[in-house]
Amino acid sequence: MALEIAVIDDWQDVAREVVDWSVLDSIGRVSFLHDYPADPATLARRLQPFQVICVMRERTRFDETLLRSLPQLKLLLTGGMRNAAIDLKAASALGIQVCGTDSYKHAAPELTWALLMALSRNLLSEACALRAGDWQQGLGGDLHGKTLGILGLGSIGQRVAQFGQVFGMRVIAWSENLTAERATAAGVTHVDKQQLFEQADVLSVHLVLSERSRGLVDAQALAWMKPGALLVNTARGPIVDEAALIAALEQGRLAGAALDVFEQEPLPANHPLRRLPNVLATPHVGYVSRQNYQQFFGQMIEDLQAWHAGQPIRLLN
Repeated sequence: MALEIAVIDDWQDVAREVVDWSVLDSIGRVSFLHDYPADPATLARRLQPFQVICVMRERTRFDETLLRSLPQLKLLLTGGMRNAAIDLKAASALGIQVCGTDSYKHAAPELTWALLMALSRNLLSEACALRAGDWQQGLGGDLHGKTLGILGLGSIGQRVAQFGQVFGMRVIAWSENLTAERATAAGVTHVDKQQLFEQADVLSVHLVLSERSRGLVDAQALAWMKPGALLVNTARGPIVDEAALIAALEQGRLAGAALDVFEQEPLPANHPLRRLPNVLATPHVGYVSRQNYQQFFGQMIEDLQAWHAGQPIRLLN
């Protein structure tokens, strides 16, 4: 019997053109559900016919309730090898296989650096002024000789640290698991948490979201930062206490923030982070690059073919 395969979470409506889905014609029919309702009951009704669902990481929440409402579902395929929006334990109990993909490792660090530079040099306001017929608006900041603080020196944090070193910045780092030896191996100075926030001219967040990291950048941490410092977050929104960040930005206790991730996504239309003049915000596009999407969807197809052949790969449960 031919499989019914759904591709969801494709907010830009690009999935159908970045890879060749026709290779699955012998396995089943692929449906692209672009504008699907977010309401769980309606979503469940829309997804009930499908045995296979391809999802983008951490967009639609597949909790136990939704999974139980999809009795036909046999395989969930997600972009990346980690998706906090999928209840893997419930999926296993219901006999639903979950498989992931590799990630293109350069997309998120490149966006981080683009945001950092744009915020530092006031590029958005300068570009908008030029488009409006005006000319120079103010003074941009400098990076050379400044201190870049990295919160979380994993693969992405290390790449951002390398960019900082190329730009002549002093790079410091801290996380709960980071050792001085690992920091030194990356050419970075290991400091404690308070020193990281106090010394950074630019603080860039690169932690995995967990119960330990949730709210870690709180009011106290923000209070340690210099009034002229900048915060960049391309990791996960809940790592930063959003209310505390907004207060610091509104009161001028922090010069600015560049944010690609938020507590609630998509960001509500009337959210303060959409209007604050010292915020540069993008709609969670850190991993939204052509090469990354080609890898995500291309490997989802590989996962499906392997699972259909009885030899599943890149298993998450």
